[in-house]
Amino acid sequence: MCQVEEDYRGEMERAAVPSVSKKCVKCKEAPAALVIRAGDAYCRLCFKDFFTHKFKAVLGKNRIIFPGEKVLLAVSGGPSSCSMLRQVQEGLSQKANKKLRFVPGIAFIDEGAAIGQSVEERQRTVAELQAVFEATGFPFFILPLEQVLDLPASVVATNPAPSEQPAGAYKAAVDRFVETDGSSFPTPQEPKETLLPHVQQSHTLMLQQLLGSVKTLTAREELLNTLRQHLLVHTARTEGYRKLMLGDSCTRLAVKLLTSISLGRGAQLAQDTGFSDSRYGDVILVRPMRDYSAKEVAYYNHLFTVPCVVVPGVDTKTVEKASIQRLTESFVTKLQTDFPSTVSTIYRTSEKLQTACRKRSGGDGCERCLLCVCSLDTAVETSFTFLLLCIVSSAEASTVDSSLWVLTAEVSVLHLCYRLPETTRLQSLLCYSCALTVRDMVSGDVFDPFMHEL
Repeated sequence: MCQVEEDYRGEMERAAVPSVSKKCVKCKEAPAALVIRAGDAYCRLCFKDFFTHKFKAVLGKNRIIFPGEKVLLAVSGGPSSCSMLRQVQEGLSQKANKKLRFVPGIAFIDEGAAIGQSVEERQRTVAELQAVFEATGFPFFILPLEQVLDLPASVVATNPAPSEQPAGAYKAAVDRFVETDGSSFPTPQEPKETLLPHVQQSHTLMLQQLLGSVKTLTAREELLNTLRQHLLVHTARTEGYRKLMLGDSCTRLAVKLLTSISLGRGAQLAQDTGFSDSRYGDVILVRPMRDYSAKEVAYYNHLFTVPCVVVPGVDTKTVEKASIQRLTESFVTKLQTDFPSTVSTIYRTSEKLQTACRKRSGGDGCERCLLCVCSLDTAVETSFTFLLLCIVSSAEASTVDSSLWVLTAEVSVLHLCYRLPETTRLQSLLCYSCALTVRDMVSGDVFDPFMHEL
């Protein structure tokens, strides 16, 4: 038994602290410049080879992007998307060991109106990013978020996907591309005079009214993400791009996975966090940065001076409990500090997920949500009951008239953005999570100018 007066200090041994190797674990010669994980110390050159190989390997493994295909890179100015841009730029250079074989373009969405920035502030941000884009020589598009108000209703429709390629189609496409010497790569562009496309002041005010009508930051971020994705897909369609490349890292996807579950998007996890997302049919979303942690991206950008532009968002300078997204991000990053395998364990769960869709009655394909374009996860009767209960609980009065007024106001928001026909039934168009987002929209005077359109 333990005795009070006994001294155990001589018998207890202090836990050994793992030592960091001073040599690179790959070449065994050069001194280590960074440590990704315990025991994974790399020198500068070996880390670059490791980072580059991972990017090309994930594209080669999935074989979704065919040689000569046009790919639109969604660059926000953040570390992950700028790192993705650098990987594509170096992969297409003449000195690349294994060259990439697609034709890239760049798209940037200016969201200054969503956070109340002035025109001068938005012009400065666009000018910084334009200098980065021009250095790559790729064609690029500067898209003000206000353009989402002019999108056609077809943006939320799933266009027919190209017919499935046979087993040897990818290899045959590579052989044809090699024979032609890959002569279809873009040439450097001349600097453009206009930095930010002209935006009508009425569109800016209308967008600010739409986002300001959302009561919670959680719903505002979800709505903003949906509008952003619709604008990117529409740009890809109109410009002839078959693939849309996103810069989500595995850290970001791990946060998104837990956030989606909290927001009732469990049925859409496979599409929201997987490597490829074919919800739009003719335009496939690809996430080649999903195998990189935020730490790896930060090290790469620092060591190889990848230019990034700090662009504030709607959640900038907010407390961690301001939204579900911010709270989940804080939880995951803090847990990752003490348990380094947290992020990889969470995000790799998405690789095991699949999405089942409910077939349309009397037709082919799946019933899809109007906002997120994912397959509906609720029956019409169930979603209508849920939405009606939410609207009744959010109304100031408990009368039927006020509930119907709120429902009409929320339909007007969707009608404003996507010009829905008058006969559209809201309950048959939204999934569970998007119904929650619409529920958080305030019923107020902001909708009065649009009420007569319904």
